[in-house]
Formats: sequence, structure tokens, C-alpha cells
Amino acid sequence: MNIRTLSDMPAGQTDSSPLARGIAVGLVAASIGALYTVFARWGIAHDLSSPDLTVLRFGVAGILMLPVLVLACWRDMAQFTTRWRVWLSVALLAGTPFGLLMFGALQFAPSSHAAVFPFTAMSVMGMVLGAVVLGDRMTMRRVLGIAVVLTGLVLVSGVEASSLTPRAAIGDAMFLAAGTLWAGFGIVLRKHRLDPLLATAVISISALITYVPAYAWFTGGEGLVKAAPFVLWVEVLVQGVIAGAGTLYTYSKMVSLLGPSRAAVFPALAPGLAALMAWPVLGHVPALAEAMGLLLVMTGLLVAVTTTSGSVQKA
Repeated sequence: MNIRTLSDMPAGQTDSSPLARGIAVGLVAASIGALYTVFARWGIAHDLSSPDLTVLRFGVAGILMLPVLVLACWRDMAQFTTRWRVWLSVALLAGTPFGLLMFGALQFAPSSHAAVFPFTAMSVMGMVLGAVVLGDRMTMRRVLGIAVVLTGLVLVSGVEASSLTPRAAIGDAMFLAAGTLWAGFGIVLRKHRLDPLLATAVISISALITYVPAYAWFTGGEGLVKAAPFVLWVEVLVQGVIAGAGTLYTYSKMVSLLGPSRAAVFPALAPGLAALMAWPVLGHVPALAEAMGLLLVMTGLLVAVTTTSGSVQKA
């Protein structure tokens, strides 16, 4: 693969094809994140718990990705034995620890905080780690774009000062830790030029063999057994197929095209898109502040992503 930096090109020119493809993939990734959020709330409203939804996400995605990993091992086992530390770090950054931090945080902090704190960490730490580890230039335009994105996130989430309690601070710290792990995943992915599909398989299967047995041991699968068949199958499709495998693959592909600094901005679209999707699914009419917040996020995203520094992947 050849990497071209935008700054290496003649003035006024950009490698528009990878940039356009990266933006398109990023929009798909953000839409999947929004869909996952809305149907997680829908599932909980139909008597599924957060652990139930998590096991569907990890379990179904892991089973779907198993043939990919088996085929990759059969073709070239050395890529795993010689780079096992890299693959282990990917699994730890975006697999079970990330999921446990995100869902565990909801036990302490209000759900509105989930729209701000993890995405703040993803955006800011993605930019900082990209500059420190990969040498991406941190331009004022990118900083301004991310500041506008974060302002929009606060409006979308509706976080109030009264919700910032000592107990919520524990959950917020977990959200920030989860977002930082995800940003680190993007850095490792780009630094080592990992294949997006193979990274998705490794993360999904590592979560399958760690989280699913723990869930079965502690809960016995009672929530899934009692769930209505229609609800269960909808969540299998959304959480396992679309969100479980789809989120990891589209984010990985986006990082390979745009780099982690730009890619880190796109998850911030998810809360605003979720507010729109919640209208037909949950009957929640978006408030004016949510609409304004989504507009700010989109504006900041365009400013941060189209800055003429950093790197794009030449397809």
C-alpha cells in the first residue's frame, strides 16, 4: 500500500478519491453507531438488559467472523505468530475491555453522558495520539473543527450541571477510558497497516471467547431465554450483524483511508443521528437543541476532516 500525504501534493490539489471514500465510510460507521444506540434503548424497553445486548453483539459477530480468521490462519499463520503482540493489543483496545467500560459506565452515569464523554475522548485523544505516535500535524483548523464538534455534542446530549455528581464522575471516567482505548485502537490499526476485515475478525472472536462464557456463567442466559422471539431476532440482526461486525469493519476501513486523527471525528455524528432515528423507532421527537447540535457536529466534522494535513490512504 502506498501512503500519500496531502501536504506532499502540489498546492490546491488533494487526493480526493480516498478522502471521499473515507468520508462515505465514516458516514456509514456513524449511522451504524446511531442505529446500535437506538435499538439498544428499544431492546431495554422490551426487557433486555445491557449484558444481554452486549453478548448478542460479541457472540453473533464472533461467530460470523470465525470463517475469516480460520481462512487467514490457513493461508498465513505466520502473520499471527510473528505479530501476536499487535493483534493482542487490538483485541484489548477494541474488544471486551472497551465493551465492559462502556456498559459499566452506564451503571454510574446518566445515559446522556454517553453521548459526550466517550466521543470527546475518541476525538481529542485520536488527534493527540495521531500527532505523537504517527506524526500527524495538529493544525488550528482541525483543533477548531473538533471544538465545534464537542460543542455540538453537549447540545445533542442535553447534559445538565445537576447530573455531574460524584457517582456520575466514576461513570464519566469509565467513558473517557473507553474512548481513549478506541482512539488507541485506531492508532495501532494505522501504524501497523492492519487489514480492516482481519482486525474485525480478531476483535470479534477475542470478545466471543472471553465475554460470552463470563455472561453465561453469571447470568445463565436468563434474559435471552425470556425475551420475545421478535425482539431477540431484531437485536441479533442489529447488535450482532450490523453493529457488532459492521462498526468494527467500517471504522477500521475509515482509519485505513483517512488516518486515525480524521477518523476519530466521525463517531461524534452518532448521537445526533440517533436523535433523528429515535423519532420513528422510539417516538422521540428531536428537540431544537438536538437539531442545532447535530448541525454543529456536521459543520465541525467537515472543518476537521477536510483540513489539508495528515494522510490519506491511496486505494
